[in-house]
Amino acid sequence: MGWFRQKDQEILRSAQLFAARPRGLDQPALNRENGLTMRKRDWLFFAPFALVKLLIHLSTHQGYGYFRDEFYYLACARHLDFGYVDHPPFSIALLSLVRALFGESLLALRLWPALAGAAMVWICGLIARDLGGGRWAQAIAMVAALAAPAYLALGHFYSMNAFELLFWALAAWLLTKALASGQTSDWAWLGLVLGLGLLNKISVLWLGFGLAVGLLLTPQRRQLLKPGPWLAAGLALVLFLPYLIWQVIHGWPTLEFIEQATSVKMAPKSVVSLFSEQILFINPASFPVWLIGLGFLLFSPKVRQFRLLGWMYLSIFLLLALSGTSRAGYLAPAYIWLLAAGAVAVTGWIQAGWARGSIVAVLALSGAALAPLALPVLSVPSYVSYSSWLGIQPRTEERKELANLPQFFADMHGWNQIAGSAEQVVGQLSEEEKAKVTILAPNYGVAGALQHLAPHLPPVVSGHNNYWLWGPGQRSGEVMIIFAWDREDLEQIFAEVELAARTDCGYCMPYENQQPIWICRHPSQSLQTFWPSLKNFN
Repeated sequence: MGWFRQKDQEILRSAQLFAARPRGLDQPALNRENGLTMRKRDWLFFAPFALVKLLIHLSTHQGYGYFRDEFYYLACARHLDFGYVDHPPFSIALLSLVRALFGESLLALRLWPALAGAAMVWICGLIARDLGGGRWAQAIAMVAALAAPAYLALGHFYSMNAFELLFWALAAWLLTKALASGQTSDWAWLGLVLGLGLLNKISVLWLGFGLAVGLLLTPQRRQLLKPGPWLAAGLALVLFLPYLIWQVIHGWPTLEFIEQATSVKMAPKSVVSLFSEQILFINPASFPVWLIGLGFLLFSPKVRQFRLLGWMYLSIFLLLALSGTSRAGYLAPAYIWLLAAGAVAVTGWIQAGWARGSIVAVLALSGAALAPLALPVLSVPSYVSYSSWLGIQPRTEERKELANLPQFFADMHGWNQIAGSAEQVVGQLSEEEKAKVTILAPNYGVAGALQHLAPHLPPVVSGHNNYWLWGPGQRSGEVMIIFAWDREDLEQIFAEVELAARTDCGYCMPYENQQPIWICRHPSQSLQTFWPSLKNFN
């Protein structure tokens, strides 16, 4: 406890020197004095927290198996481009490199979101430090980040969302540095991160919106008279430009995807519902911490120069809440800086080491208790019993039916069975038909699973998202194996429609289970002719 107290006092004195600095003081020299840059010994304190995060994910990386979106990401990585219907290219380009160097195993895929999560925890501690927090504040911030179910879930599988957390964390940290120093170089680094973040996921536009609102509503608006913010915006735009050009060339498919998702796919969500879900997603035990952090940023004179971080959160929350269909997880990255600010505020009020240690313990224990809701560490029957005991029912944020599992876990089940069913149906064909058959999958999950788990199968096509843009190639469609269509619709195209099997995928999503698999022959039109009608952007 004494070591923590000594380090707290050192950092507090540094922060006081920083707040009282004379204008024009040489910034590199100042940073050496006030400790706002990483000191050589800091990594000894931050590294264990990041390592715990990494080990959590590496020890649970196999879980229930591949997640639906991972199959799609692998398919996209085989079709490198500057954009895709439902995401920009950064995570796909990285995955292409991962595939080339390490293959497509679960460990090869999931190491990188785990590393991104570890870096996110580290940066959460850095933000707490740069807001004036000592070692206890840094510890509370990092444990709170470790214990958030949303961060555990997003760090479990490969997707752009895992890297989104890292980019938002980096942006918040670099913003605190830019606000503190006023140096154009710090704004330039922020612009670089924002640009790369946009190439990863366009939700960084929300972050940019919050930053703009925060600048306008706080005294930091004077920064707009300097080149820094404009340089940051310009760099971000330049990096984002190749993706925008891709959108123009392809007719802005992402706008169509967003419209379909909000009007057809996403379930309605009220402001109250969105806010209440944040409490569970970030951990109920952390709720007082981030709520205090929001108030601290908005009202405390101690962090006046960082007030726009509070306005950033509020403006992003309102933007998402007023849309009426936002997922609760969309706001998850914004809690990184609120947790850091809350940890600084709490340790400023609570001086006793035992009380601070108790906060860390409560956060860690609650995180462990909620971890089975975010990580596949229990068998399915055990999970169902445990979640029922906690009073938490299976949930989805889409307009889809559920069974025993929430959609997040259900999307990790059944893929081998579906691939096996496809192999069984292909086995019913003659050798001549096998040479010309095409498999039409209902969505990118099934399509990607068939390609990855059964690569020896005939060509697989789909009308879902980027699969539709890739098209059917030169396949005629003379013989097709088609998943999950109604017979009446198929008989309008094919002269012969035969029910060959049904999917049986156990704990998968209900809309994948017990679906018909048809063998269709002698179409009245070519596959290329009716391909436009298959487009499904959602």
